[in-house]
Amino acid sequence: MDQIDPRRLIPRTNDLLALPAVREARTRLNESVIRDLVRHVQEQARCGELPPGQVEPTLVAALAARHATTLRPVLNATGVIVHTNLGRAPLSAGAVDALVAASGYVDVELDLSDGSRSRRGAGARAALLAACPAAEDALVVNNGAAALVLATTAFAAGREVVVSRGELVEIGAGFRLTDLMESTGARLREVGTTNRTHLHDYAGALGPETGCVLKVHPSNFRVDGFTSAVPLHELSPLTRANEVPLVADLGSGLLAPDPHLPDEPDVASALAAGADVVIASGDKLLGGPQAGLLLGRKEIIARLARHPLARAVRADKLALAALEATVAGGEPPVVQALHADVGQLRCRTDRLAGALGVPVVPHDGRVGGGGAPGFPLPGWALQLPEGLASLLRTGNPAVLPRVHEGSCLVDLRCIPAGDDDRVLEAVRRAIASLEVADAGRAG
Repeated sequence: MDQIDPRRLIPRTNDLLALPAVREARTRLNESVIRDLVRHVQEQARCGELPPGQVEPTLVAALAARHATTLRPVLNATGVIVHTNLGRAPLSAGAVDALVAASGYVDVELDLSDGSRSRRGAGARAALLAACPAAEDALVVNNGAAALVLATTAFAAGREVVVSRGELVEIGAGFRLTDLMESTGARLREVGTTNRTHLHDYAGALGPETGCVLKVHPSNFRVDGFTSAVPLHELSPLTRANEVPLVADLGSGLLAPDPHLPDEPDVASALAAGADVVIASGDKLLGGPQAGLLLGRKEIIARLARHPLARAVRADKLALAALEATVAGGEPPVVQALHADVGQLRCRTDRLAGALGVPVVPHDGRVGGGGAPGFPLPGWALQLPEGLASLLRTGNPAVLPRVHEGSCLVDLRCIPAGDDDRVLEAVRRAIASLEVADAGRAG
C-alpha cells in the first residue's frame, strides 16, 4: 500500500482563512499579517516541525498571541523611575483616558461655540499656565530637542549662541547639543572653561552677532571641586541690558520646586530668576507624554509660535490631551514613585521575599532620564540569582530587573502595588525554569 505523504494532510490556505478564529482576528490584524501567520504555520508542517493535525490549533494560538503592535508592556523592577529604554514616564490613568478620548475627532483647533478655528492645544496651554503662574505664555512641541531647535533657529540662525563650555553636554545614544544647535545654522560661541565660567566671560562675548544666550542644566552628570557657573539671576540683567534672549534648557521638567530633589532646577524658579524662555521635557519628572515645553515671556513665546519651524515640530492631539490630563490631574506614576514611602516599600518587598524564600537587600533607586544625577532614592530589593534576569525579561509579563555585582535585583519602587502578585508569579516561573535548565545540564 502506498504511504500518504503527510504534507498532503496540511490544511489548505482557504480552509484556514475561513476559520472563526481568523474571522475574529481580522478585527485586530490586517490581511497581510494574517496570511503571513498562515504561511508560517504551514511551512512548519511542511518541514516536519509540526504534525499536520496541529496546524489549525497552532494557527489559532498564534493569532491570539499576535497584537497589532510589537511593543510589550514591561514591569520596571530596576528602581529607575524615568527609564529612557522603557519609554520614560508611564502615564497616569487620567492621561490614558485622555488619549482614548482624543483618538477620534476632537476640538483640537475648533471653537465649538461658534464653529471658528481656535488656537491649537488651548487646554494644555491653560493647564501649564495654571500650574506655573510665573510663565506668561506656553508653547508645546513634540519633544525637548525640538524645543531647543525651535528656540535656536528662531533666535540665532546665522548668528551666535553664547554658551558655557561646561554646559555643552552629550546625552544618550551619542546625542550632542552642539550638533543639534549647529544643525540650525547657528554658530556656537563658547565661553569660560570646562569647570569655571564667570559673568565677564559672557559679557565679553555679547555683540551684534549674538542671537541668544543659552544656559543648559547638565542633568546627566556632575562636576565637583574647583568649579563656578553663572546663575540665571546674575546673567539676566546682562542679557536684558543687551536685549538678547536668555534661554534656559532645564531638561527634566519640574514646573515648581520639589523638596525631595532640592538641587533639581524648576521652571518657575528659572523664570523668576530672569530667563526669557525655559525649555523642559514632558515625559520626565513632569510624568506626562513625550513633549517639549517652552514657557516664558509672552512676546518671546509668540515669536517662537510664529516661526515656520513651529508647524514642523508641533505636538499632535494625543500628546496635547495626555499632557493636559497629566498637569491638571492627580499625581502621575513618576511622582508617586519619587515620593514612595520607604516603609511601605519594605513591607511589600518583605512579603514577596517571604513567599519566595529569598533575601531582601537595601537598594537605592534613581530618578533617571538625566534628572538628579547621583541622587539616591533609598529603598529595597529582592536579591535573586543572576541567571534569573534573562528569564524575567523574556517572561510573560516581562519584568526588567537590575543586574548588579552578580545578583538579579527586583525593586518594587516603580511597580504599582496591584502588580506585586504578578511579579511574584513571574519570579516563581523564572525560578522553576532555571531549576529545570540546571537539572538538564547536570544530567
